[in-house]
Amino acid sequence: MKRGGDLAVTALAGIIAVPLGLVIALLIRATMGGPVIFRQTRSGRHGQEFSILKFRTMRDKHDEDEPDAPRITRLGALLRRTSLDELPQLWNVVRGEMAVIGPRPTLPEQVVHYSPRQRGRLAVRPGLTGWAQIRGRNSITWPERIELDLWYIEHRSLLLDLRILAGTARMLLRPTGITAAGGVNPGFPVPAEAPAPAQSAARIVLPRQATATAPRLAREELRG
Repeated sequence: MKRGGDLAVTALAGIIAVPLGLVIALLIRATMGGPVIFRQTRSGRHGQEFSILKFRTMRDKHDEDEPDAPRITRLGALLRRTSLDELPQLWNVVRGEMAVIGPRPTLPEQVVHYSPRQRGRLAVRPGLTGWAQIRGRNSITWPERIELDLWYIEHRSLLLDLRILAGTARMLLRPTGITAAGGVNPGFPVPAEAPAPAQSAARIVLPRQATATAPRLAREELRG
């Protein structure tokens, strides 16, 4: 049933997404050259890896030590702010690698640090949007995001999915939490410092936790 709903939503979205995506692709080609699509390996359902698709938002490096921030073009900044860089992920949904709603897929090097409890986040297909996305997105810590995703998996329903879709629409109109301060999501747990599982999964607003930060990866990688 959920898979059928995902395909129906994708088909409806494609009416607008396909022509809009073609325009965006032409603009990227004209301003940055190729490739138009940014691909990156992410962990999906049950940890199975797949290649997530996004529109490219950064130009090539002038030299190896050039930081990421100056590489984001005006068009790239607009695509990120409006989340239009995520449009190609509709194809990930069609392929069955993602769902419309679910936890955002993370990097395999982040997943290896999950505790057994946190691996419950991999029980469903990752989503284009999700409960953690509308409750703070990249502005909240990784432990908070994981707890919100676990709460969603335990309580998921059609009504909750509709609530998430409505919240996502509001966020697209008034974008917030697109990128964490400094481009790094704080508090990603490592095995020795993972948050204790005694926290209640039913809590929706979780306290910030002081844990070690993840290694600084490229901004393009850290965005959910």
